[in-house]
Amino acid sequence: MRLISEDGGRRPGRAWLRFGACGAAVTATAVAGARAVDADSAWYRSLRKPVWQPPSWAFGVVWTPLYASIAYAGGRALGKACDRHERRRLAASMAVNLALNAGWNWLFFGLRSPRAGLVGTVLLDLSNVDLIRRTARTDRTAAGALLPYAAWCGFATALSSSIARRNERE
Repeated sequence: MRLISEDGGRRPGRAWLRFGACGAAVTATAVAGARAVDADSAWYRSLRKPVWQPPSWAFGVVWTPLYASIAYAGGRALGKACDRHERRRLAASMAVNLALNAGWNWLFFGLRSPRAGLVGTVLLDLSNVDLIRRTARTDRTAAGALLPYAAWCGFATALSSSIARRNERE
């Protein structure tokens, strides 16, 4: 017989650990990615961008709740996983996703390559599909919490594609 905690997890008393670990992983992702960003650099300012690109300040406003939703979804889904193998697969999918998330900044800003950034966003989109699919098998509420993140990443792919097209020589 399994005990189920109030948050729906199958491991009572471990919710703080799951959510804390997910929060720490997401925070590390945000910090690692942010270290590559230099939106004030001469290189970035010289890029031709579409008129529909949001202002620089909007990215922080959008990413903060998205990162919180990723941590929430991860902690919740890991708590609902039926066994350790499912938890490991879900955690691995999340780890790959977070690495791709931070990696985009390094591909685009670090390499100063809109084309590499586009490749990174496409890979992140594919990873989002996998993460949401795996999460939905475990917990539909957690999967739903990831949908705004996937939608924003889809927008980022369109933006990256537009910037790469406008700056093909970069």
